[in-house]
Amino acid sequence: MRDIARLANVSMPTVSRVLNDSPLVTGETRARVLEVAQANGYAVNRNAKKLRQARTGTIAVMLDFASHRHGAIGDPFIFELLAGVSEALSIRNQELLLSPPGLDDARAFEDFHRARAADGFIILGQGTRDAMLRGLARRGVPMAVWGAVSKDAGYCAVGSDNLLGGRLAGEYFHTRGRTKWLFVGDIRHEELRLRYEGLCQEAARHPGVTVDYLPIVSMAFTATAETVASYLTGGARPDAVFAFSDTAAMAAIGAFRDRGLTAPQDYSLVGYNNIPPAGHFNPSITTIDQKTDVAGALLVEKLMQQIDGARARSTLLPTQMVIRET
Repeated sequence: MRDIARLANVSMPTVSRVLNDSPLVTGETRARVLEVAQANGYAVNRNAKKLRQARTGTIAVMLDFASHRHGAIGDPFIFELLAGVSEALSIRNQELLLSPPGLDDARAFEDFHRARAADGFIILGQGTRDAMLRGLARRGVPMAVWGAVSKDAGYCAVGSDNLLGGRLAGEYFHTRGRTKWLFVGDIRHEELRLRYEGLCQEAARHPGVTVDYLPIVSMAFTATAETVASYLTGGARPDAVFAFSDTAAMAAIGAFRDRGLTAPQDYSLVGYNNIPPAGHFNPSITTIDQKTDVAGALLVEKLMQQIDGARARSTLLPTQMVIRET
């Protein structure tokens, strides 16, 4: 900066103002300084600049890789959320740091934040980490989580009403005269546990209805299809299926089809998320809509409130069913 100031015949503070887009510099001076800087190959060391400022301007966005092994991270829903968050951060001129490694517990998250590697965290999916996230919240680390909303969690979450989603699926099955319901998912995940609980609550309202639970060890498409196929090979014949996601619903449809069973003739099916392919699949999938179009902006807004020193409240998004062919 000292060299640029000398070559442009201005002071070092003026160079600093130009490089930080300060309105206190005239257009003529700004153009001269930028021309000299470009001619001499000068670029701001962004990491050094961050050390001089109160904030880094960087937000760490954490994907739940532990729950999405073997290719399941390719679920379009994850990328719908990520795209919304990325757009909202770019509007605020914030950098996005995607899932830095080594953050396996609350202490690691806290150390990462205290080292000023990021101003806060957006966590896309609680997975089985609810206890860790509660501990992280007690340490005062700014974060916003996409997932199940709980009054006693202690951290700010944005998500759909998963319990209601399960009840809506049950109501749908009942109106179609289905009595042997199957839930496909991993209820160690808080979101999925609430969906299963909602389904069971609705089943309890109707005598003669049973609910079976098929745990999914991996959320990958192929693993889900194989698990459902194995279940059917064992002789089970549910007449209604509530899948934890739309991609899981697609996998289930394939497994049923291999045994000559089609929806909606032989069974009813409800997915979750309302990803764009769900409406174009054959048959098109009845699903529970999650408002990904507003989720990203809300997560960023909630996090920035905390970074600014305010308290951010959790938000439960509108939850409704989209009825299609299945």
